[in-house]
Amino acid sequence: MAAAADLKQAIRARALELGFDAVGFAAAETSADAKARLRRFLAEGMHGDMGWMAAHADRRADPQALWPEARSVVVVAMSYAPAADPLDRPAGRDRGEISVYARTGRDYHDVLKSRLKQLARWTHEAHGAAVKVFVDTAPVMEKHLAERAGVGWQGKHANLLSRELGNWFFLGEMFTDADLAPDAPERDHCGSCRNCLDACPTGAFPAPYRLDARRCVSYLTIEHKGHIPRELRSGIGDRIYGCDDCLAVCPWNKFARRPREPALWPRAELMAPKLAELARLDDAAFREVFAGSPIKRTGRDRFVRNVLIAIGNSGRTELGPVAADLTEDASPLVRVAAIWALARLTPDAAAGRAAAALERETDDDVRQEWRIATKGDIT
Repeated sequence: MAAAADLKQAIRARALELGFDAVGFAAAETSADAKARLRRFLAEGMHGDMGWMAAHADRRADPQALWPEARSVVVVAMSYAPAADPLDRPAGRDRGEISVYARTGRDYHDVLKSRLKQLARWTHEAHGAAVKVFVDTAPVMEKHLAERAGVGWQGKHANLLSRELGNWFFLGEMFTDADLAPDAPERDHCGSCRNCLDACPTGAFPAPYRLDARRCVSYLTIEHKGHIPRELRSGIGDRIYGCDDCLAVCPWNKFARRPREPALWPRAELMAPKLAELARLDDAAFREVFAGSPIKRTGRDRFVRNVLIAIGNSGRTELGPVAADLTEDASPLVRVAAIWALARLTPDAAAGRAAAALERETDDDVRQEWRIATKGDIT
């Protein structure tokens, strides 16, 4: 095996050749403070119904619990910065907003993992080091490791920030049994700025550096499997998959780089798609439209739920019939969102349908939504 210093330099150079925009090195360990923050986050239930976070907390808190042979972690970053400000869009439109990271031509998991595997193969074959790669597919505290590796720092919005890349970048990790000198950790450069905290449409930040996922639009539209709480639905706005508001307002994005990787350029059909067309997708059409996209993982029912919330927030009465049709969808998840949207757009139409719908409806949540609709509560 090459001398550790030479190996580190070689890995950095090879990673940059493979298209990564930043590379850092950290010891395969987690600080006591990070472990305490994770325990607090889970104890307060801020992970919502992401049960996998609690189930794998021990391995998440310790890289060597994930792989005992690990001595060092190589953290890589790849930019996906948008060409235009995602907040620059009109209100009250008939189109939905998809998070920048999910508009890409290929799922970022596949793109980064392919490049990381190339780096891992080269590291093993050329230098004899044992390696394992991870891209958001294992319990890894990647933002903490990236901070320790000098790639960036966790901002007040709990996302990673970089003075060279802003906050539009993906992370991946290569664990190795090689003992490589860690880079200097990055320090916090947020200062007094609180743009991200003030931009959140649902008040998901109880304090700087703390995120309550249960109120986060990204969590609600991607991870949450149940009905979106009524008090948070209006805050969803036109966002049908994820939310970029806290990222988009960060001043450090003036240094963001457009992605070099063509697979991370946006798909035209995912830029402001029409809500009416998305709402009418059945399961087969949903799978076809979102093949190769991370959106596919949510499933048709959750996605159409999101689309209906956006329809209800649109103020476009011409979308009322779309919502009305879906009040009879096979999925209770969809029916609840459809009733809410219909009541928001055309309350008289919703009230007029309620009596007949209640006679045949068997789902308690759907029945409750119809009862609320008859009272004219459109919040």
